[in-house]
Amino acid sequence: EFQVLADEHGNVVHLGERECSIQHRHQKLIEESPSPMMTNELRQEIGNKVVQASQAIEYQNAGTMEFLFDQQGNYYFIEMNTRVQVEHPVTEFITGVDLVEEQIKIARGEGLSIKQEDLKSKGHALELRVYAEDAMDNFLPSVGKLEKYQLPHGEKIRVDNGFEEGIDVPIYYDPMLAKLITYGKNREE
Repeated sequence: EFQVLADEHGNVVHLGERECSIQHRHQKLIEESPSPMMTNELRQEIGNKVVQASQAIEYQNAGTMEFLFDQQGNYYFIEMNTRVQVEHPVTEFITGVDLVEEQIKIARGEGLSIKQEDLKSKGHALELRVYAEDAMDNFLPSVGKLEKYQLPHGEKIRVDNGFEEGIDVPIYYDPMLAKLITYGKNREE
């Protein structure tokens, strides 16, 4: 998926891609950027098409355009999400752009504060979704008391979290407990 920002003044930028191939029950489990399969040439080609398509429909907001790739490397547009997605911190880490802040500025009628030529991707970011699921029972949601729950911490580690140790995990919601977002100078780090 390619992140895009577009304002009412005709300014449109793409902020590169997020790789979201690892999924479970149509939910993304791991998101990362840059994609290990993407070349700079392909990134530029698809990025240009994302910008052109956003301009053609006079899009205004933060959003993403999603693509599927076949084994031969051909890509196919599948959908556009017209909102900030759960995995936006991955793009924020590698670009230094606060997507939510930009989205608010767009909604207020302001122009984008960035231009395409100013955007530089740096480093590598991963987002891992942490679920309460029972691996021994076909990964069905697991409810009950969260008896042991220790969050990682440190530089370049972000946890978006709605739970704490001792709380009950309810059956009424998605079993996602948290999102763990990490950043390093490269994928290995």
